[in-house]
Amino acid sequence: METGTADERAMLPSPFTYNDAQRRGMSDRRLYALRDSGAIESIGWGLFRWAEDGELTDPDLLEISVRAPEATLCLTTALARHGLTDQIPAAIDIALPRGRRRPQVRVPVSWHLFAPGSFSIGQERLALYQTHGIGIYNAERCLIDAFRLRRWEGPELGNEALRRWLRRPGTQPSSLLRMAREFPRTEKSLRHALEVLL
Repeated sequence: METGTADERAMLPSPFTYNDAQRRGMSDRRLYALRDSGAIESIGWGLFRWAEDGELTDPDLLEISVRAPEATLCLTTALARHGLTDQIPAAIDIALPRGRRRPQVRVPVSWHLFAPGSFSIGQERLALYQTHGIGIYNAERCLIDAFRLRRWEGPELGNEALRRWLRRPGTQPSSLLRMAREFPRTEKSLRHALEVLL
């Protein structure tokens, strides 16, 4: 298997785009020779990584994070990562601030546009690969969003996730309600669901 030279690896750290390679002077012929030999592998449209960099556990999320740096896992996808639902969504639920462009990616994505003013509330970082990561909402924000968007997501998603969350040791409904104050139209329904379940 052909490998990239030390200079090539230094100028193009993983992952890199086709445009990155072009800007740094790599010819199409060299790029595709590296791909065809297995030295680099495609992880999305025009997106590559060096094969010898080790195992890549989630190329789909890496592609999304490179194409949309503000992308944040939300709703069913994030609830599943937090162990609060058994549902497996047909597409990855990704939030972007309203007004941002939704990029083209290879994997099925359900894009959700959230208000810029509240976009970062409850946002954490999920490590993916080397220095790359993707945003993910914490469990409390996911619960709030499931109630906030129940008209589209269905009421059972939020109710079941809330039941599971309450069974976990150390959960504090007061912290959930504190965060819910940032979403006034949701706070009342969430407070009512807590009163029923507690």
